Amino acid sequence: MIDAKLLRENPDVVRAALTKRGESTDLVDQILVADSERRSSISTFEALRAEQKTLGKQVAQAKGDERTALLERTKALAAEVKTTDAAANDAERRFNELAGALPNLVSDQAPVGGEADFRVVEEIGKPRDFAAEGFEPRDHLELGELLGAIDMERGAKVSGSRFYFLKGAGMLLQLGMLQLAIQQAVENGFTPMITPTLVKPEVMGGTGYLTAHDDVYRLEDPELYLTGTSEVALAGYHMDEILDLSNGPMRYAGWSSCYRKEAGSHGKDTRGIIRVHQFDKVEMFSYCSLEDAAAEHLRLLDWEKQMLDKMELSYRVIDTATGDLGQSAYRKFDCEAWVPTQGAYRELTSTSNCTDFQARRLNIRHRDADGKTQPVATLNGTLATTRWIVAILETHQLVDGSVRVPTALQPYVGGREVLEPIK
Repeated sequence: MIDAKLLRENPDVVRAALTKRGESTDLVDQILVADSERRSSISTFEALRAEQKTLGKQVAQAKGDERTALLERTKALAAEVKTTDAAANDAERRFNELAGALPNLVSDQAPVGGEADFRVVEEIGKPRDFAAEGFEPRDHLELGELLGAIDMERGAKVSGSRFYFLKGAGMLLQLGMLQLAIQQAVENGFTPMITPTLVKPEVMGGTGYLTAHDDVYRLEDPELYLTGTSEVALAGYHMDEILDLSNGPMRYAGWSSCYRKEAGSHGKDTRGIIRVHQFDKVEMFSYCSLEDAAAEHLRLLDWEKQMLDKMELSYRVIDTATGDLGQSAYRKFDCEAWVPTQGAYRELTSTSNCTDFQARRLNIRHRDADGKTQPVATLNGTLATTRWIVAILETHQLVDGSVRVPTALQPYVGGREVLEPIK
C-alpha cells in the first residue's frame, strides 16, 4: 500500500508510476476523493463523540427542565453518532479498497515499457553450440523420459494436465538443488524455514497476490489460499509486529511446494515442466530498512547467480520493465537460463524489491535511530526451483541421451557424474 500522505501531497508521483506501468491514472483521483470523504466523515464522527461525552457530564449535573432538554439532545445525538460512525466505517472501507488496488511505485532505474522492453544487465557463460558438436539436442521432456526422471502421462492420469511425477534421478536432482540452496542460504545467515502453503486472505492480500493475480487456488471453508511462493507465508510471518533491525536485515529461506493455476497460459509451454500447477521452491525473503533495500536487492541477486553458477548454466540477468512488474514490486531482476531446444533464454529466478508496499499492508515496522516506528522494506528472490531441471537436462545432455551432472549436484545423486538412460 502506498503511503497515504505521499498520495495526498504528491499525487503526480503516483500518477507517473502508473503511467510507467502502462496503467490508467484514474484510480489516483478516485482514491483522493475517497480519502477526503474518509477524513471528513471521521472528523464529523469525532466531533459528535466529543459533544456526546460533554453532554454526559452536563446531564449528570443538570436538574429539571434543563436535564430533560439535555436528555432529549443526548438521545438525538446518540442516533447521529451511530449514523456517522457507520458512515466513517464505510468511507474507511471504500478508501482501503481503492488504495489496496494501487500498485507500488517504480524505480527510476527500471526500464520503462512492456514485457519485451527489459534491459540486459549482463550475460554469464556462452550457450552451448550443439551444431558444432554434430547432434540435435533433445528437449527436457524427452531426456526426462529416457532417464526415467519425468512422467507427465501418469501425472495427468492422477491429477490432470500440467501435473507430473518426478522420479529416480529427477527427484534426486530436485532434492539436491533445494538442499544445496538451503545450505548456501544458511551459510549466508538465512534462517531456514518450511512454511505453510495455505494462508489466510489477509496474508495473501497483504502481499499483493489477490488484487492482480488470477492464478491463485482458493479454498472456501475455511477461506484459505494455496500459495504460489513461500514469499507469502514469510511476509505474513511478522505481520503486526515491530522488528529489531539493529543488527541488519532479517533473512529467511523458505522451502515449500507452490501452486499456480497458470491462467492465461493455454497453449504456451504446455509440454513438459516449464509451466505446471505444482512445483517446489526455495525462496529467499528479507526484512530490512528502506535505506538498505536497494543494496539488499543486489545481494539477493548475487546469491541467485551463485546458485546458477553451481548448476553450470549459461544465463543472463535482466532488469524487468515497469509494465511487467507485479503489483508489489518496485524493481525486479530476473535470471534467465539458455534453453537449447527453444533457442531462447527462460526465467529461472526472480528477485523483487517491494520497498514498504507489503509492510504497510501487513503492518510490519521497525524502530529507526530516533526510536520512531517506520515500515520495513521486504524483498524476495528465488534460490532454486523445479523449472531449473529443464535447463540442467538440456544444457548438459550428451549425444546418447545421457546427462552430465553438475559437480555441485553429484553428491545428491549418489556421486554419479552422468545420468544414463533407462535400458
